[in-house]
Amino acid sequence: MARPTTYRQLLEIRDGLPRDRPFTASESDALGVPNRLRRLLLGAGLLRRAVPGVFHAPELKDSLDLRLQMLRLVVPADCVVTDRTAAWLWGAQMVLAPGDHLQVPRISVFAPPGRRLRNGLSASGERQLADVDVAEVSGLQVTTPLRSACDLARLLHRDQAIGTMDALARLGTFSVDRLVLELDRFKGYRGVIQARMLAPLVDARAESPMESVTRLRWHDAGLPWPECQVEVAGPDGPYFVDVGRREERFGVEYFGEEFHGETEAEHDADRLDWLRGRRQWHIVVAGRADVIGPRQSLDLVLRLEWHAHGRPVRHV
Repeated sequence: MARPTTYRQLLEIRDGLPRDRPFTASESDALGVPNRLRRLLLGAGLLRRAVPGVFHAPELKDSLDLRLQMLRLVVPADCVVTDRTAAWLWGAQMVLAPGDHLQVPRISVFAPPGRRLRNGLSASGERQLADVDVAEVSGLQVTTPLRSACDLARLLHRDQAIGTMDALARLGTFSVDRLVLELDRFKGYRGVIQARMLAPLVDARAESPMESVTRLRWHDAGLPWPECQVEVAGPDGPYFVDVGRREERFGVEYFGEEFHGETEAEHDADRLDWLRGRRQWHIVVAGRADVIGPRQSLDLVLRLEWHAHGRPVRHV
């Protein structure tokens, strides 16, 4: 029975791999570090894998240049990086599909007409792209943030679509009005009706995909359109309500586990007490299960709470 590989041995194995640039699985194999050892290095946090088949040392800082280096290792020069991969490359945060933080997502790449990639790494196919839809970034062909937003708005589930559209809008390369107009090009395309419904709702101020979906549930409830990150004066500086209406002092806070766990519980309670008691805001608090999934009920809760506090609800 083989002895377990020690951490010291893993450090020695790691030192045999490039530390200043990304590299492929084939190069790693050639350097004597096969898949079995790469898995151990990944598990120990001594190696990272952000793109299928491409690895890099964890001390390399995430940047556009690093992402370009990784994609250039696996994307043919005549192909176009699209969809979530394009959004990720441009720097839009938190655009991965549900569960992709647990595994490496496939790369979205489209080949020229008549050819399809079959390398096992790519979610590939053919797509009609105009010259204006594509930008060259250090030798890679990539759909622009605007075209990426149009495609993701059409092709994703509406909850995922609004989050990725908000994330791309945060890059500041297009306005909501421009996005709405751009979708006129896609008449007859799959999913364009959904895209046209979502485009006017895009807001670059949303700070996470779940806040984006929370705002979508507000829309589904038929309430007057809200602001994102509504600033309210607090005792030691401004507080921010995730989604709300300043005029009616009505809002909803999304409490996700990442930023609202046990360590933040006391601060969250104090902030809510201040908003509700001193500022007379009515705050609905929602967790993940309230916002997405088969038992989500936030749209109904918002309608009921709005009505209970004397605010009229429009009919949709």
